[in-house]
Amino acid sequence: MAKSEKKETGEAAKLAALSPFELKDELIKAAGGGAVERAANVAMLNAGRGNPNFLATIPRHGFWQLGLFAMREAERSFAYLPEGVGGFPKREGLTERFELFLRENKGVPGIAFLAGAVSYVRDQLGLSAGEFLYEMCEGILASNYPVPDRMLKLSEIIVGQYLRREMIGRYPFIGEFDLFAVEGGTAAMTYIFNTMRENHLVKAGDTIALGRPIFTPYIEIPRLNDYDLNVVNLDADVANGWQYSKEELDKLRDPKVKAFFLVNPSNPPSVKISDESLETIADIVKERPDLILLTDDVYGTFADDFVSLFALAPHNTILVYSYSKYFGATGWRLGTIATHRDNVLDRLIAELPKDVKKNLHKRYESITTEPDKLKFIDRLVADSRTVALNHTAGLSTPQQVQMVLFSLFSLMDTPDAYKNALKRLIRHRKRALFEEIGITFEEDDPNQVDYYTLLDMEFLGERAYGRDFVDWVTKNTQPSEMLFRLAREARVVLLPGRGFGTPHPSGRVSLANLNESDYRKIGQAIRKLLAEYVERYNAATGKQLDKNKVL
Repeated sequence: MAKSEKKETGEAAKLAALSPFELKDELIKAAGGGAVERAANVAMLNAGRGNPNFLATIPRHGFWQLGLFAMREAERSFAYLPEGVGGFPKREGLTERFELFLRENKGVPGIAFLAGAVSYVRDQLGLSAGEFLYEMCEGILASNYPVPDRMLKLSEIIVGQYLRREMIGRYPFIGEFDLFAVEGGTAAMTYIFNTMRENHLVKAGDTIALGRPIFTPYIEIPRLNDYDLNVVNLDADVANGWQYSKEELDKLRDPKVKAFFLVNPSNPPSVKISDESLETIADIVKERPDLILLTDDVYGTFADDFVSLFALAPHNTILVYSYSKYFGATGWRLGTIATHRDNVLDRLIAELPKDVKKNLHKRYESITTEPDKLKFIDRLVADSRTVALNHTAGLSTPQQVQMVLFSLFSLMDTPDAYKNALKRLIRHRKRALFEEIGITFEEDDPNQVDYYTLLDMEFLGERAYGRDFVDWVTKNTQPSEMLFRLAREARVVLLPGRGFGTPHPSGRVSLANLNESDYRKIGQAIRKLLAEYVERYNAATGKQLDKNKVL
């Protein structure tokens, strides 16, 4: 028995060391195999990864129709060659030929959207329709390198307008910001950590702060020997609606903290930071003007009246945004990094010691005649291609075109019809899940976003059954036991909340990637498992807790 227990503890230790995204694979294996007999029609319900099962169709239709038009333009050149050789689009008469294409294809999905997009670019943004069409055609054909490398010229303006609408809204914002189009939010994280290190904004032994719970890589990257950073955790409180207390935010006042990274709305609780907390952080920045902030706002477009930290403290904040979740485009790998043109990063680089600046001068002198004046965001671009390959840097142009069409789709949707449809979809799923588990469903928290929900078993268990029950379960179960039992016995896959920095045993449920009936099945499986633990507790302690009590 002792050997068996030791082996089990060893396996548990190995599993505990895994990232939740790697542990997910083990849970999937458990859900797909093993000795448990299952009916042939029982499908695995994977609510682990947050890949949505919805996507924006209109801008995709527009993308394919634009591609057909661009191909027609390409085939106007070298038409005398029968071997399938085309050329670049011609600027002269492009707008007129596009209008003819629209008339010829009237009623085809995507055509009305393209007509509206060109009108919006011309009439609302004041840009040249011809220049826009040429950039889009050349981009979708992928017939040229990305020039400028940070982002195509008009594409940057249009995506910038989208970010103003979704991340800043009606909040007053002075000045302009630059964008770098990147391969999704994960590439943004990789590039930012690397360039901050290369430019001595953070170095080994420095201290950064993380707002937890948080997307796991933000926890894991600082530990790598590439960075070797010390971390101060700011922990949101489940009992306070996953908000940060003043005491937690006050940790940012410590001058040792060089940077603060957060995901807003949070992952996995899916709660946006309250207005009061955002204002507190902005006030701390006024006291600590050298504090660097990074806000990853991928889920902001699912929130009501979202305002980014980038709006309140623009000079100190790096904004990361990904199109993956809102538009159902994880496979496209579309993201942006934004920095204000007057920012603390450039100032801190300018204030570095002479010997450090000399080394940085040598690092970037092959790509500019004035390397000392190279902006942080342009250093990101260069470092993303190890500097020496800066001339081929930049996100592929078809990706940028799809990013632009997604942005225009949102900008043109003035009543937010698409956004409201997604909100209804995921909130109905949450209601279905909570009803089956037996959790009181409350919709009165304006900060709830609900892309995910985090089932904190310590909080829910104590609320329903008391502290003794929670302590007994914690003492008598392995940390991931419930998750593996759900996988083996009910074929339900959730991610462990502990991997995201939550202090309590919990499971993350993505509300984006299954249908409403599936969430009811997941809720039933969780309820059944909880009832069994209540029965075991009653048998072990002689108490009579009601296993059907509402959590």
